[in-house]
Amino acid sequence: MEYDSNWKETYKDMIKTPKRALSQLQSGYRVFLGTGCGEPTVLVEAMTKIAGKLADVEIVLLLTKGNAPYAEKKFASCFKINSFFIGHNVRAVIQEGRGDYTPVLMSDIPRLFDSGQLPLDVALIQVTPPDSRGKMSLGVSVDIVKSAAENASLVIAQVNPQMPWTRGDSLIDVYDLDILVPADVPLLERESKPPHEVSVKIAQFVAGLVSNGSTLEFGFGRIPGVGRIPQAVILALKDKHDLGIHTELITDDILELIKSGAVSGNRKATDRGKVVASFCMGTKELYDYIDDNPLFSFRPTEYVNDSNVIGKQNRMVSINMALEIDLTGQVCSDSEDGFFYSGVGGQVDFNRGAARSEGGKAIITLPSTTMDGRSRISAHLSLGAGVVVSRATVHYVVTEYGVAYLHGKSVQDRTLALISIAHPDHREQLLKDAIAVKYIRQDFVEVEGKFVVAPQDMMKATYLLDTGTEIYFRPIHPTDAPLMRDLLYDLSQETLYYRFMSHNQHFGQREIQNFVYVDHRKDVAIVGTLPEAHGDDIVAVGRYYLDERTNLAEVAFVIRDEWQNKGLGTFVFRHLITLAKASGIAGFTAEVLRDNKRMQAIFNSSGYKVKSSVEEGVYSFRIEF
Repeated sequence: MEYDSNWKETYKDMIKTPKRALSQLQSGYRVFLGTGCGEPTVLVEAMTKIAGKLADVEIVLLLTKGNAPYAEKKFASCFKINSFFIGHNVRAVIQEGRGDYTPVLMSDIPRLFDSGQLPLDVALIQVTPPDSRGKMSLGVSVDIVKSAAENASLVIAQVNPQMPWTRGDSLIDVYDLDILVPADVPLLERESKPPHEVSVKIAQFVAGLVSNGSTLEFGFGRIPGVGRIPQAVILALKDKHDLGIHTELITDDILELIKSGAVSGNRKATDRGKVVASFCMGTKELYDYIDDNPLFSFRPTEYVNDSNVIGKQNRMVSINMALEIDLTGQVCSDSEDGFFYSGVGGQVDFNRGAARSEGGKAIITLPSTTMDGRSRISAHLSLGAGVVVSRATVHYVVTEYGVAYLHGKSVQDRTLALISIAHPDHREQLLKDAIAVKYIRQDFVEVEGKFVVAPQDMMKATYLLDTGTEIYFRPIHPTDAPLMRDLLYDLSQETLYYRFMSHNQHFGQREIQNFVYVDHRKDVAIVGTLPEAHGDDIVAVGRYYLDERTNLAEVAFVIRDEWQNKGLGTFVFRHLITLAKASGIAGFTAEVLRDNKRMQAIFNSSGYKVKSSVEEGVYSFRIEF
């Protein structure tokens, strides 16, 4: 982009020094500050210098990256903070009661300005120099800055040639501004730090939920102790293909993802081929990359955060963070230990949009514990915690211990799902708490001490059918109870008889519990699943029970009728052998009806030493490894 080289002469009547520009401020004014790394630092410094002449000036901001000198205690009578999102530089001010936090959806903020509900006297923003048409770019911060500039009575712009020119809906006309303050200074930068090990574990689970061709949003903010989980997710997606991006914030990590070739945007339903964002926080490398780059489209918040726009994308995936969640699924994201910590941000906007999207996934991430070891999953939210995402609209929840899908699930099912991804040290207490508050039935007392979730990697496997369909195998999970119930009642009379040697199709709660509550230290149960948007469908189940006296395990498995005769039985059997041998088990035993020829064939063709005997129509097998 070529700027008007003579712009200072052309618009000389609008140009003022920082001191003269800020002399326009008066006591009682409401002043908006530009967002993030687009903060006009020269104007902020000039404003702070005249603090002694001002009183009760309200500073309105979304998120600023600078050191916020206006928030110092000595300026308490001069400036009052009103923030839509609580960053590190104003957190103490707000937690000490010296500033205000306005909880509001990001998509609603421009309406506050447009409607006059929150009138702005002054907007302090930063822009590029004008081009030959008199157009200037808002650069790295379009977000709510554009709306603020359009609605403020007085707009003072820091004109900086180091601000990158961003494409999209990011332009403003020079004559829509009132005062221009030339300032050739480096932009604020934010460097990415290596992700925390807990964030990396969470990211691996999230990456498993992201399919090729998905469009992604990465929430901003951080969690004490583990930092920014979405950053780790970005780094875990480099082996994906044809990803799209529609998000509030662009960072250097997203730049790495783009350079890896994972991002094309070719499958986006809108803004195809474009990386859509509303603001940018990173290093100069990132700023240089986005400068006049047609790959990027920077749009105002009222577009980027519009849940209707978000919902039009195919396979929209939103990835956001929570600070705590209760067992019914209420998500708190803006407070910690009863104090306001961050903000609502765009979490609700994108959660709604992703849920509306065809094949979309709304994902909430959080570490299982706080820095001092307390569970972030609890029966009740802590005192002062605010609900950002309601229990009725939460979908996926991910910790470093796994994934829980809650949407459309009963309180009992979602309670069990959340306990299963809590830290192992807290699961038994959470189970007791859930029984005490009647989230789950009293008979779950019997599973105390059995709430074991097997290491996922140890038992994972994939079986590819001739049709190209992949069946994914994993350990059975306490939350598989409803799926197991469906499977058992869906079995044909023949399959049921061969597996249980009974025609009984009545399985009570206790029987179902015995299937899913498995002590994987000595017994193993695996399920073959077909992943669906609502969770898994189980098509196969395999299990062995170890007799520690003989070091032999009794093996059994069943395949859903419509999936039989496809090689799944043989695969399940061989996978169970692999797991058993890895645990030092000497062999399998099994009881098989005389008429169950297919099961007999699987055992006899195993390649191991097989002994069998028949008595009263039942074969007893012994398979030695």
